[in-house]
Amino acid sequence: MSENKEVCLEESYNKSIEELEEKLLNEDQAYQLSEFYKVFGDITRIRILHLLSLKEICVHEISAILDISQSAVSHQLKVLRQNKLVKPRKEGKHVFYSLDDEHVLQIFKNGIDHINE
Repeated sequence: MSENKEVCLEESYNKSIEELEEKLLNEDQAYQLSEFYKVFGDITRIRILHLLSLKEICVHEISAILDISQSAVSHQLKVLRQNKLVKPRKEGKHVFYSLDDEHVLQIFKNGIDHINE
Protein backbone atom coordinates (compact mmCIF):
# COMPACT_ATOMS: atom_id res chain seq x y z
CA MET A 1 0.00 0.00 0.00
CA SER A 2 1.38 3.43 -0.90
CA GLU A 3 1.96 6.09 1.72
CA ASN A 4 -0.90 8.27 0.33
CA LYS A 5 -3.41 5.45 0.64
CA GLU A 6 -2.37 4.81 4.22
CA VAL A 7 -2.88 8.50 5.07
CA CYS A 8 -6.33 8.44 3.47
CA LEU A 9 -7.37 5.57 5.67
CA GLU A 10 -6.75 7.47 8.87
CA GLU A 11 -9.81 8.10 11.02
CA SER A 12 -9.85 11.88 10.47
CA TYR A 13 -9.91 11.39 6.71
CA ASN A 14 -12.68 8.80 6.97
CA LYS A 15 -14.74 11.26 8.99
CA SER A 16 -14.12 13.90 6.34
CA ILE A 17 -15.28 11.48 3.66
CA GLU A 18 -18.44 10.69 5.65
CA GLU A 19 -19.19 14.41 5.98
CA LEU A 20 -18.74 14.92 2.24
CA GLU A 21 -20.95 11.93 1.45
CA GLU A 22 -23.72 13.44 3.61
CA LYS A 23 -23.52 16.70 1.63
CA LEU A 24 -23.28 15.05 -1.79
CA LEU A 25 -26.29 15.46 -4.09
CA ASN A 26 -28.37 12.32 -4.31
CA GLU A 27 -28.84 10.75 -7.76
CA ASP A 28 -32.24 12.37 -8.32
CA GLN A 29 -30.90 15.84 -7.47
CA ALA A 30 -27.85 15.29 -9.70
CA TYR A 31 -30.12 14.16 -12.56
CA GLN A 32 -32.41 17.18 -12.18
CA LEU A 33 -29.45 19.56 -12.11
CA SER A 34 -27.97 17.88 -15.19
CA GLU A 35 -31.28 18.27 -17.04
CA PHE A 36 -31.50 21.89 -15.92
CA TYR A 37 -28.08 22.71 -17.35
CA LYS A 38 -28.90 20.94 -20.63
CA VAL A 39 -31.44 23.69 -21.30
CA PHE A 40 -28.49 26.09 -21.61
CA GLY A 41 -26.97 23.89 -24.34
CA ASP A 42 -28.91 25.47 -27.21
CA ILE A 43 -27.72 28.69 -28.84
CA THR A 44 -31.27 29.89 -29.64
CA ARG A 45 -32.37 29.45 -26.04
CA ILE A 46 -29.25 31.29 -24.85
CA ARG A 47 -30.00 34.19 -27.19
CA ILE A 48 -33.62 34.29 -26.00
CA LEU A 49 -32.49 34.27 -22.37
CA HIS A 50 -30.09 37.09 -23.15
CA LEU A 51 -32.89 39.19 -24.65
CA LEU A 52 -35.07 38.48 -21.63
CA SER A 53 -32.22 39.46 -19.30
CA LEU A 54 -32.42 42.91 -20.92
CA LYS A 55 -36.20 43.39 -20.84
CA GLU A 56 -39.63 41.78 -21.01
CA ILE A 57 -40.43 41.07 -24.64
CA CYS A 58 -43.11 39.42 -26.79
CA VAL A 59 -42.75 36.48 -29.16
CA HIS A 60 -43.07 38.72 -32.23
CA GLU A 61 -40.17 40.91 -31.10
CA ILE A 62 -37.98 37.92 -30.25
CA SER A 63 -38.71 36.45 -33.67
CA ALA A 64 -37.82 39.70 -35.43
CA ILE A 65 -34.63 40.36 -33.44
CA LEU A 66 -33.29 36.81 -33.78
CA ASP A 67 -34.58 36.43 -37.35
CA ILE A 68 -36.24 33.08 -36.68
CA SER A 69 -39.84 31.98 -37.07
CA GLN A 70 -42.40 32.64 -34.36
CA SER A 71 -42.99 28.90 -34.29
CA ALA A 72 -39.32 28.25 -33.48
CA VAL A 73 -39.38 30.95 -30.80
CA SER A 74 -42.54 29.47 -29.28
CA HIS A 75 -40.97 26.02 -29.21
CA GLN A 76 -37.88 27.29 -27.40
CA LEU A 77 -39.98 29.35 -24.99
CA LYS A 78 -41.96 26.21 -24.16
CA VAL A 79 -38.74 24.43 -23.18
CA LEU A 80 -37.68 27.43 -21.09
CA ARG A 81 -41.12 27.61 -19.42
CA GLN A 82 -41.09 23.89 -18.61
CA ASN A 83 -37.75 24.37 -16.87
CA LYS A 84 -39.02 27.41 -14.94
CA LEU A 85 -36.56 29.81 -16.56
CA VAL A 86 -39.12 32.15 -18.14
CA LYS A 87 -42.67 33.19 -17.37
CA PRO A 88 -45.42 34.52 -19.64
CA ARG A 89 -47.63 37.55 -19.10
CA LYS A 90 -50.66 37.94 -21.32
CA GLU A 91 -51.78 41.39 -22.43
CA GLY A 92 -54.68 41.23 -24.88
CA LYS A 93 -53.57 39.08 -27.81
CA HIS A 94 -49.91 39.44 -26.98
CA VAL A 95 -47.87 37.27 -24.65
CA PHE A 96 -44.84 38.89 -23.09
CA TYR A 97 -42.02 36.87 -21.59
CA SER A 98 -39.54 37.65 -18.86
CA LEU A 99 -37.04 35.68 -16.84
CA ASP A 100 -38.83 33.70 -14.15
CA ASP A 101 -36.98 35.27 -11.21
CA GLU A 102 -33.78 36.86 -9.97
CA HIS A 103 -32.09 33.43 -9.68
CA VAL A 104 -32.33 32.91 -13.43
CA LEU A 105 -30.82 36.32 -14.08
CA GLN A 106 -27.95 35.55 -11.70
CA ILE A 107 -27.29 32.15 -13.32
CA PHE A 108 -27.20 33.81 -16.73
CA LYS A 109 -25.01 36.73 -15.60
CA ASN A 110 -22.62 34.36 -13.80
CA GLY A 111 -22.24 32.35 -17.01
CA ILE A 112 -21.48 35.50 -19.01
CA ASP A 113 -19.00 36.68 -16.37
CA HIS A 114 -17.29 33.30 -16.44
CA ILE A 115 -16.81 33.22 -20.22
CA ASN A 116 -15.60 36.83 -20.22
CA GLU A 117 -12.82 36.20 -17.66
